[in-house]
Amino acid sequence: MYDRFLNNFTDFIFVEHEPKEADIIFIPGNGFPQMALEAAKLWKEGYAKWILPSGRYSTLVGHFSGVMAMQERFSNNYRTEWEFLHEVLRSEGVPDEVILREEQATYTYENALMSKKVTDEKGLEIHQAIICCKSHHARRCQMYYQLVYPDAELLICPSDAEVSRENWHTTAEGIDLVLGEIERCGGQFHKILRDLK
Repeated sequence: MYDRFLNNFTDFIFVEHEPKEADIIFIPGNGFPQMALEAAKLWKEGYAKWILPSGRYSTLVGHFSGVMAMQERFSNNYRTEWEFLHEVLRSEGVPDEVILREEQATYTYENALMSKKVTDEKGLEIHQAIICCKSHHARRCQMYYQLVYPDAELLICPSDAEVSRENWHTTAEGIDLVLGEIERCGGQFHKILRDLK
């Protein structure tokens, strides 16, 4: 019974797809470089023309809270998540002209909403998109971006930053992260779903 509960939680949160050709790669804002490194790799492999990192900083903190991994490689003082993710992409050889800019979002739903504003202003039609996010953030990212891009096929290509689908249940921090995501997937959608009626 215990294993069945774990498997249900794991399968719900840790969404992952094989990449395929897309119109754009989205990176929801955060302080981990792994997602931008994955996006750069996919871009170099020809999966999309555009990359759109999104994010100012967490609304809970009120400023960019810093680089959370690989600090020896990414040691500048970044003002925003976008600025940090942009540097990660540039360090991997992604040219400026394919990196779009969204530097206002302060939480995940805003990442999706503000990204839509950028793609609309650029005149981009998004039929397929790749989302490079933290692995335990995958379901919530998928839900929010699908609300904003309802007709697009979204492919989640996550990276393990804090926990993975294999180890999340082995530490108190991992349990809090993943079960917290499950709570947010329900709690944060109350108003959204009511507004959609």
